[in-house]
Amino acid sequence: MSRYAVIGAGPSGLAIARALQMRGIEVEGYEASHGVGGLWDITNPRSTMYESAHLISSRTTTEFSEFPMASDVDYPSHRVLRDYFRSYADRFGLTSLFRFDTRVTRLEPRDGGWDIAYEGPDGTGTRWYAGVVIANGTLAEPNMPSFVGEFTGELMHTSAYKSAAQLDGRRLLIVGAGNSGCDIAVDGVHHAASVDLSVRRGYYFVPRYLFGRPSDTLNQGRPLPARIKQAVDSRVLKAFTGDPVRFGFPTPDYRIYESHPIVNTMVLNHLGQGDLRVRADVERFDGRTVRFRDGSSGDYDLVMLATGYRLDYPFVDREHLQWRGSSPRLFLNMFPATFNGLYMMGMIEASGIGWQGRFEQAKLLASYLAASERAPESAERFRERVTGSPWPDVTGGYRYLGLDRMAYYVNNHAYRSAVRREREALERAG
Repeated sequence: MSRYAVIGAGPSGLAIARALQMRGIEVEGYEASHGVGGLWDITNPRSTMYESAHLISSRTTTEFSEFPMASDVDYPSHRVLRDYFRSYADRFGLTSLFRFDTRVTRLEPRDGGWDIAYEGPDGTGTRWYAGVVIANGTLAEPNMPSFVGEFTGELMHTSAYKSAAQLDGRRLLIVGAGNSGCDIAVDGVHHAASVDLSVRRGYYFVPRYLFGRPSDTLNQGRPLPARIKQAVDSRVLKAFTGDPVRFGFPTPDYRIYESHPIVNTMVLNHLGQGDLRVRADVERFDGRTVRFRDGSSGDYDLVMLATGYRLDYPFVDREHLQWRGSSPRLFLNMFPATFNGLYMMGMIEASGIGWQGRFEQAKLLASYLAASERAPESAERFRERVTGSPWPDVTGGYRYLGLDRMAYYVNNHAYRSAVRREREALERAG
């Protein structure tokens, strides 16, 4: 059997290591940090976690099915999740497969496979593999927008935020209102001198609980068609949370679920109490004064950029991953159409897909690699399917916003169904 490398020991890296292990495929992993867990280990130098962070999807919809969490908390903290991944890796003998404190510096094709150049505790080295699975995450490289003018206070991306103590007594402006931005705004209510949120578009706010249950556990059976679900859920949300426009947010220029919703209604509570306020989009910086597009302005000590992340694979030339615009163009977000021996794990975002969805993704990749060794005709048919047929529609009928951060967004049900069909076809043929 050929030997494959996995880059990253976060949830996606562990998922593919486990799937390859189950198939008897030799695997070696590389992790720049000191242990497993990826961003969920706040002590990982590349982690973008912060002390108040919790899951925004519920435990039962997120965990690996074969390894339930040893917790009855619906929305566990990052500490619980770090321990969960450590236990998962230890339970299945995955920890020993990885080289820790070892950073991949370069991937180069050679002799039908790939050389990995790395640096670690014992110095630098190069090893050859039949293929490489890239699983180093999507939330590590901050997206830093440019602004007119200069801000002379502190300008920080949320990736550098760790503790509410960083906000103590400061006049805080958060640019963007994603899930992290709203979490930090709530932290700021209790620590900062003042908190403002600058937004350019409207948002949908989903409560963590509906009808006494975690909201993402409702309607887990057969999914509703997109337009029907959007109509029904919009009415339910208005009944539970009201219209965010009344708190100063713009009216959304898209339907619900066409961008990731905000799973944080505490922000609305604090807006209603006057603990924070919504401001317009930033026009320019002028010293410590921020001027907004509606003509208003405010003075701040700290501007926090909740402006998301960009995909970052600095160790391999973009041509090998078929980049198109802001993301690689891959079959099911996994396979380059060239089938050059590089594969991607975890380059998906979707409401409700959880780690089990990523494990299903890993099982498809493991089935293909096993077929490449043991049933080459099945593997060849799969490659012909990828290169010769239209790719499956994994939007589920949703018209996602044309933003960089949505370039690799999929619909949970449509994506998992497509992955399952492809895996079943591969295994049936083999």
